[in-house]
Formats: sequence, structure tokens, C-alpha cells
Amino acid sequence: MPSHNRLLLPALGLAAVLLAGCSQAAPAPRSPGDHVTATEAKTLATLLHRDFQQGGADFVESVPYGEGTLLKLTGSVDFTRSVGRAQAVTTFSDGRPPDSRTLFFTTEDIWFGDVPDLGEVLTAEKLPAASYVERPLAAVSKSGQAQLIDVVVQLVLNLSARTPDDPRSFEKGDYSWQGQRVIDGKLASLYSLAGGSTVAVNTDKELVQFVTRLPDQDFSVTITLPAHGRRTIDLPSDAETITAAEHPEVLEKLGI
Repeated sequence: MPSHNRLLLPALGLAAVLLAGCSQAAPAPRSPGDHVTATEAKTLATLLHRDFQQGGADFVESVPYGEGTLLKLTGSVDFTRSVGRAQAVTTFSDGRPPDSRTLFFTTEDIWFGDVPDLGEVLTAEKLPAASYVERPLAAVSKSGQAQLIDVVVQLVLNLSARTPDDPRSFEKGDYSWQGQRVIDGKLASLYSLAGGSTVAVNTDKELVQFVTRLPDQDFSVTITLPAHGRRTIDLPSDAETITAAEHPEVLEKLGI
């Protein structure tokens, strides 16, 4: 099984981590770019595991993937079961109305709700009514094209680890403190990761924001976690779902 530290390093951009400040009586002055301390490295090494221990979180994910186009996911994730749900809304600056989908996702599959023309396609195929369309989760489609929605939901699921990492890898690696700022009304410390990603960690040593640029793209994805704690997410039932395995022609007509 691959180490969790590998998930924190630049591979598919699936990374995240780092800490809140030191607890010295008289901390030495710091400048943005300073290497993380040994205390910070310990917090860094357990940060994703802390997400797993807390059970889940609410999240907001912003993806400005095109000129004047923003994809925003707002939802919750159960880190213990690797299950998420979100409302995905794409807004445009050219006057087009927003496009909205309900999503459910695991490490293996993704469900789409509120799909335009789903009812008409099912009727034409003489299939029973359904509310969701499900297919395997994959970063690349059969045609070889990247599937952005699959990549961004995987980023959310990978902000968790079942075991902590070795702090020494963070002490030796290219991790630096980048100052502080307020996120969701609370002070957070910012850290730069190897590969250019950044994380923000609050005073409770919780991951509150992760920013990364996807490979071969010119935009960054920002994931904010405003609240942590156990989340219960029920996936759509078989009775209300059309699957790619049973009806690939439906997914092809819908462009999913």
C-alpha cells in the first residue's frame, strides 16, 4: 500500500497538509519562506489523519477553469467511508444561466442528479424513471479526455489518511511557513508545499484550506473546510439510479 506521505506530495495534485504555530514562550520572529519547525512538522505529519479521526467535514471547492467560468462545489464528506455529496454549480460571465447538478461520489463511482433531458432519454429507451445517473469515477474518460469533475471530487476525498506520516519527511522536505490570514473569521497559518500547493491551518491544528494547481492547467483549485466532524451520507438507491454498467447508451446520450 502506498504511503500517505505520497498523497501529500505532487502526484495528480492530490495533496494537502500542515500546521498551526509553535508554542514557545517567546517565539522568534519569522519571515515568509522560513522552513517549518520540528513542532510544525509533527502537526503536519498527523494533519490528514486528524481529518480521518474527526470523521468528516463540510467543504466548498472553487474551480475557475475557463474564461469567466467558475465551477463551485458545496457539500459534505465522510472521511471514514470516503463518501461525499455536493451541489455543483457552474456560473458563466457571458449571460448564460447557471448550470447545477447534485453529486454523490466515492473513490470508485460518481452519481449525477438534476441531469437535463434524463426523463426524456429514459422514456425514449423505454426505461423506468430514475433520478440519478451513475458511472465509474475516472480522471480520464475512454476517449482519453480529462474529466474535471472526477479530478476535483478526488481531491476532496484525499484530504484524509488512516494513519499519520513520519514527521521527518516534512522536516527534510521543501515545506515553508508563509504567514497568517483570516479564513472564515478565524486566524490560520499558511504553508507552502513542495510543488507549489499551499495549505492553511487554524489554531486547533485543523486543515481549513488547500490550494493546488492541477497538472497541465493554468488555474488553481481551492478547497475550504469551514467545519469538521462526523458526517452521514446516504448514497442514491439502486431503484432511483441508472448505471453505466447496465445502460451505457443512456450515459452516452446524456454526455456523462
